[in-house]
Amino acid sequence: MEYKKTIEEALKILRSGGIILYPTDTIWGLGCDATNEEAVKKLMALKGRPKGKGFVIIVDLAARIPSYVVDIPDMAWDLIELSDKPLTIVFDMGKNLAPSVYGENGSIAIRVTQSRFCQQLLSRFGRPLVSTSANLCGMPYPMSFNDINAELKAKADFVVPQGLDADSTGIPSSIIALGKGNLVKVIRD
Repeated sequence: MEYKKTIEEALKILRSGGIILYPTDTIWGLGCDATNEEAVKKLMALKGRPKGKGFVIIVDLAARIPSYVVDIPDMAWDLIELSDKPLTIVFDMGKNLAPSVYGENGSIAIRVTQSRFCQQLLSRFGRPLVSTSANLCGMPYPMSFNDINAELKAKADFVVPQGLDADSTGIPSSIIALGKGNLVKVIRD
């Protein structure tokens, strides 16, 4: 499928509350509109994921983070700018997202994607995407498209063609939680 047509089809599915299987800057992910609660619940059911376990969302630009985070510690901007590999930051309190996206304590995990495909898709979509690994809950994450469970491939509303994963590292992002008083906790290096 042609690149432009792939973006158009993914947008159509996302706008209708569907689930896409897509390459990110890290690993292949399952995604949906992070502001659509019904879409998020559909994604949770597809993965077999329990309630209360928050999701990572991705945005195309760091400038979009204030739309989804209540209080952004100053050091977050430095971490985003200086990180040489994909970095997910967990912030204390999110806003303007589907309720099931947040962690039990209201926290939100956000990554500014470095994938050209995701950046273009997000720029056109105008909203963040849930970005959860393309695996059933509790199973290993897929290092490549070929590692993705056939059931997930069949149940996604749209599967992005395999050739668009050139920016994927095959390795999950680092995760750092930032809290009040410049508290920093490394969750995954």
